[in-house]
Amino acid sequence: MKITDVAAFRAKSGTVPPLRRLLMGVAAVLVSGVTLVAPAVLPSGGTSIASAHADPCPAVQVVFARGTGEPDGTGRVGEAFVDALRPLAKGKSVAVYAVNYPATRDFLRAADGANDASLFVQNMAVTCPDTKIVLGGYSQGAAVVDIITVADQPTLGFAQPMPASVADHVAAVAVFGNPSIRLLGGPLTALSPLYGNKTIDLCNGADPVCSNGDDVGAHSLYVQSGLATQAAQFVADRLTGAPITTLAGQG
Repeated sequence: MKITDVAAFRAKSGTVPPLRRLLMGVAAVLVSGVTLVAPAVLPSGGTSIASAHADPCPAVQVVFARGTGEPDGTGRVGEAFVDALRPLAKGKSVAVYAVNYPATRDFLRAADGANDASLFVQNMAVTCPDTKIVLGGYSQGAAVVDIITVADQPTLGFAQPMPASVADHVAAVAVFGNPSIRLLGGPLTALSPLYGNKTIDLCNGADPVCSNGDDVGAHSLYVQSGLATQAAQFVADRLTGAPITTLAGQG
């Protein structure tokens, strides 16, 4: 999608609710020739699936939504993020839940992921109130996180908005290649009143999914660029209560 196309889309959709615009816009990006499909990889069997753990209430619960076209699990970025986070958690137990949704080119189905993630997070907040929840997502998965942290009412297939009180249980949010930066005019740090101040929203250079750049390859290099590790450090600081500021921008 060219810069002028983005402007036209925003003008046309100016009266459409933000989350509806996001889902419509992600599809528009694909139609315009910018692929959101991540390189195909095989599941590693590590953090790419919901982990089983003896303690029903882990100290830290990561909830991560993979990118388009990745196999079931957390995907490459999610896996790298969790692998980097574990040693920084200072011995705390870290459980991982991979958001269950199609992650196909039918981007309106991101709402399925939002419903699944929202229900899981709400259940964790009730059954494990002392667990610190970490939300994460890459590409279309970042849009899933946008939905659950921005929408305060049902919209376009999303039927499970999270009560405001759930935000108290979420320690940090990490999103990569987030289409909201481009389609809604800002990062999640600015869009979410409840979660923005605990979010790191990373765009890798001229990644066209989250910027007006044209480096398509950059969208597949969040692990290689070190941004998954950078996000893990941000989250670790949030978990320990270290003084930090919200982060959004280029890698």
